[in-house]
Amino acid sequence: MKRFCYHLFRLILALIFIYAGAVKMQDVVAFASHVAAYQILPYAMNYLVATTLPYMEFLAGIILLLNARVRPALVVVGGMNLVFMVALVSVLLRGLDIDCGCFDPSGGQDVTVGVALLRDVGLMILVVLTWWLRTNERNAGCGTRDEEACR
Repeated sequence: MKRFCYHLFRLILALIFIYAGAVKMQDVVAFASHVAAYQILPYAMNYLVATTLPYMEFLAGIILLLNARVRPALVVVGGMNLVFMVALVSVLLRGLDIDCGCFDPSGGQDVTVGVALLRDVGLMILVVLTWWLRTNERNAGCGTRDEEACR
């Protein structure tokens, strides 16, 4: 059951981050306007984030999908997710009414900041569970004939 949950959670995270990166790559300018709406970064940094973040999300998702270098990919995904959560809390505390721009930079979805924060908390739980299950899966074979699992 642990192995099934590990692969299920890994695939869910992979598909979410592949999709999130892909839709943002299609309209970088619209995504840059969403980044600017957070009012955290200097103007020029908004475009830098908008041009690099989607590719990081997409690549981390692909790595998770391939089940290769899962821990580094989880660190990247978890780190990005933590930054997203801090930014959303900042928006909530400042009382800004913005669309997060997480999955639809063209503005078709109006997702409130609170809903986006709850979604990110759920994603962070999946990251932690996937890390934990990956660790348990790899350690399960140590000391037995299944030496491949120990590497």
